[in-house]
Amino acid sequence: MKESLKKNIPSDKFHLAIVAGEASGDNHGVELMKALKKQVPSMTFTGLGGPQMEEYAKANNTEAHQFRVLSKLAYADEVQGIPVVGRPRDRLRRAKLEQPEGRAERERASQFRKNSIENWIETAGVLGLWDVLKKYGYFRTKFSMLLHHLKECHPHAIILVDYPGFNLRLAKAIRRLQLPIKIFYYISPQVWAWHKSRIPKIAHLLDLMVCIFPFEKKLYESSGLPTTFVGHPLVEKLTSQKETVGVLKREEHLLGLFPGSREREVRRIFPVMVKTAQRVMSENSKIHCEAAAATEARAEEMRAMAEQADIHIIITVNQARELMQRATFGLVCSGTATLEAACLGLPYALVYKVAWLTYVAGRLLIRVPYLGIINILACRPVVREFIQQDATAENLAKEALRLLNNPEACKKLSEELTSITAALHGHGAYDHAAETMVTALKTGR
Repeated sequence: MKESLKKNIPSDKFHLAIVAGEASGDNHGVELMKALKKQVPSMTFTGLGGPQMEEYAKANNTEAHQFRVLSKLAYADEVQGIPVVGRPRDRLRRAKLEQPEGRAERERASQFRKNSIENWIETAGVLGLWDVLKKYGYFRTKFSMLLHHLKECHPHAIILVDYPGFNLRLAKAIRRLQLPIKIFYYISPQVWAWHKSRIPKIAHLLDLMVCIFPFEKKLYESSGLPTTFVGHPLVEKLTSQKETVGVLKREEHLLGLFPGSREREVRRIFPVMVKTAQRVMSENSKIHCEAAAATEARAEEMRAMAEQADIHIIITVNQARELMQRATFGLVCSGTATLEAACLGLPYALVYKVAWLTYVAGRLLIRVPYLGIINILACRPVVREFIQQDATAENLAKEALRLLNNPEACKKLSEELTSITAALHGHGAYDHAAETMVTALKTGR
């Protein structure tokens, strides 16, 4: 099926769709768009993403290069090179589109046309199975609208940025409908963690995999999928920041709390962190605590929790990385923040609490012994992981005190984390990814 899509495309005619479904995906997506624009200045974009992607597309998609939205009949004929104007079935199509349901269809498709990239991050950024089930109707509608849009505007390729629950289904639907669209995946779905047997099926759907962890390349290439390791852009960015700004001096006896960015994460994890802070500070009066909030709304919730517990915790907004460089030890919510902490050399413990339905489903599916990427990369427990029922104030306080009271152990762990993340440095991850994608488009491979 993919063989029929292998054709050379004029280098000044690239129109790409791109889909990202989380805040981190918006960060990756906009940087990838910028890198692609450097490769092909006339390139234009459509799809779903976040505020950064939306604004960049608005500023850089000229009216002359906007995607044309055609009807299904016109689309099918244009692919075959047949003119569509003035024929009986074209007149019939126009008459149908004038009906109320036809106008509604055009209006749905025009949402993508007007905004070029639609910002859906606030609704799309869900955590766990339960959140997905609650928003199933929304995702089903958005999926259908996007698929209709792709059939109408026929971009040369679509870039799927992470977000595997939605994006892998989209890739499967594109192949099922035999749309002449190349499918590139940026940031590999972590199926190696829960279902390695799916890798050959994923390889059959895609034209190119661009991965950010070195061990993923061999996994996908062994199934016949062209795969490129480009390095982790976050590691590159943090390394560059350290070289430019310098590393902040660590404060003695400072416990950093990083409960995550999502509302549900904060509500589940921060209360445990507050209780942990109470235990730690009662054991050692020299210890003080600071917490990082992603937004002012999250900060207000966290301040209320701290006040209710009658404990003094300094809570800052958008200062997580700065705190990671100053803290002696950190309690970090599972996710991207754990990699950030490791890059910045912060000794930490991983904390993870989700709805029980999500946890049970995860236990049944996950096939790797560790949750944190640092432990997965090292193939051993470099940092302690406190998951679900193990994430108690008693357990967390014991680990925090072990390291806060032992500078040598902290130093050793910090050096080990920095060493592990060094292997993820790819020297220009976004530019490398963009170059690989443009080459695949130009050569048809």
